[in-house]
Amino acid sequence: MARHSIFLLILAVVSLIALGITMLASTTFEIAHEGGEDYVTLWRQFVWLGVAVAACVFTALIDYNAWMRWRWQILITAAALLALCYVPMIGVKINGSRRWIGWQSFRMQPSEFAKIALIIALAGWFATHEALTRTFWRGFVLPGLILMGIVGLIGCEFDLGSALLASAVGLGVMFMAGTKLRYLSLIVLLCAGGLWAGIKYLPNRFERIMVTFDLEKHKEGLGLQQWVSKLAFGSGGVEGRGLGEGRMKLSYLPEAHTDFIFPMVGEELGLRGTAAVVLAFAVLVMAGMVISAYAPNRFGKLLGAGLTFLLGMEALLNMGVTTALLPNKGLPLPFVSYGGSSLVAAMVAVGILINIHRQGVHLTWDQLPVIRRKRRWTPQL
Repeated sequence: MARHSIFLLILAVVSLIALGITMLASTTFEIAHEGGEDYVTLWRQFVWLGVAVAACVFTALIDYNAWMRWRWQILITAAALLALCYVPMIGVKINGSRRWIGWQSFRMQPSEFAKIALIIALAGWFATHEALTRTFWRGFVLPGLILMGIVGLIGCEFDLGSALLASAVGLGVMFMAGTKLRYLSLIVLLCAGGLWAGIKYLPNRFERIMVTFDLEKHKEGLGLQQWVSKLAFGSGGVEGRGLGEGRMKLSYLPEAHTDFIFPMVGEELGLRGTAAVVLAFAVLVMAGMVISAYAPNRFGKLLGAGLTFLLGMEALLNMGVTTALLPNKGLPLPFVSYGGSSLVAAMVAVGILINIHRQGVHLTWDQLPVIRRKRRWTPQL
């Protein structure tokens, strides 16, 4: 299983990317027929896919231990890019959130790469201070400050979804490293306090939470996306309406090619299609965790597990939002949704996992230690 986990990982990623390209072609087909540019969104995604594959190959060839040596430079660069979101003429504000930087037609979302930088920094910290992981100062306070710094920069962009995801991933790495649970509960309380403050002083976010409990009442307002999303799943049923035959993408469902592409899968491919997507992510997470378990050192184990947790958690949150189980957070579905920053960051994570597997310790059956059974003593007559 350990030796072949890389093939399962690549199979899951390729399947999800192929599905994403197919669904993007389906959702942009009507745009072309309504007088828009023919498949311009699809061609842009192909360009980003080329960049993402190049980034994946690059990170797969670099020794993952190099990221530990460069961890502080990477973290500082990520923080600087997040800070640029607040700079006029560089930061781009869309739908009330300052989560992009760009110039002319180019745009990038720094928070996608900041989450990877956070994982690298925390994995390197706990690999360096392995003996002090259970202590209050070096096992909780200092890594907690690293976590809260990145989360604070993301949260101040009014991007509460990415801030919540970064918090969950950071806590996950600290938990896997061995930080005491009673210490982690303090961070959970701080995050809950920050979430409460954000909800209180940002009424729109509070309304999004309340909308989840009564979508039908708010289906003409903030609950529109999730209401139409549920209709799309119901319209598809088990078999689906057929590829390209979806109706909810015809100006009914905003962001049908980005954050809400999963309901399009449900409408056109049915329950079988959505189950296949869930299975692909389950295989990806399983393969990533196996790769992490066989990493040759502590840094590789924490880094691989953190990256796998990031991809799995982001997919889980997106599916929770599109099925109206969670408030609308604006998170993409990794490898499937349209978006260059998300795709490149996800492929960078996959490339690092491939490199960890290349250096993993994979024992064959004849190399495993022999477990000698204790013979039961029987009195001789």
